[in-house]
Amino acid sequence: MVRQVPAWPLYVLGALPGIWLVWAGINGGLGVDPVKAMEHRAGLWGLQFLLASLCITPLLRLGRVNLMKFRKPLGLIGFGYVTFHFLIWMALDLSLRWGEIGADLIKRPYIVVGFLGFLALTPLAATSWGGAKRWLGTQAWCRLHRLVYVAVILGAVHFVMQAKVWTMEIIAYLAVTGGLVGLRLIWLRSW
Repeated sequence: MVRQVPAWPLYVLGALPGIWLVWAGINGGLGVDPVKAMEHRAGLWGLQFLLASLCITPLLRLGRVNLMKFRKPLGLIGFGYVTFHFLIWMALDLSLRWGEIGADLIKRPYIVVGFLGFLALTPLAATSWGGAKRWLGTQAWCRLHRLVYVAVILGAVHFVMQAKVWTMEIIAYLAVTGGLVGLRLIWLRSW
């Protein structure tokens, strides 16, 4: 039954929270600091979509549930929200004031960690088109796309560092991230 469901509606559904976020920000539905609310929600949604994309392989290997055709859309939607998060910080929060951006990078190391995660995701998004695997070669493409684990770890660390307080939510994100990356490391060693 899952085979009959096309992957393209996932892109539309994945964009809906972002559209709502922009609408709520414009119409005063995000509280006293709508820019910070937009920035935080976009970043969190980026992490959530990336973690959802990492759940696809364990679901197949451990539960025999084949959702592989949804992995790429989930990853690209996650990258879209991470990019949106980054652009909100640069354009709306700091108004492209490069001096302040540089000072923020020095003052808040979690921003550097998040930016490194964004940089790790960028080549993955750039090589997600159909011909990239043929162009790079399957083995090189697969090695490159293992950067998603580095990016997700950096994203989770960025999330923890900016929060400053350990909550159950933070612990849950760390546990899910650690579990998904740990499973992959176990599987890589057994090959």
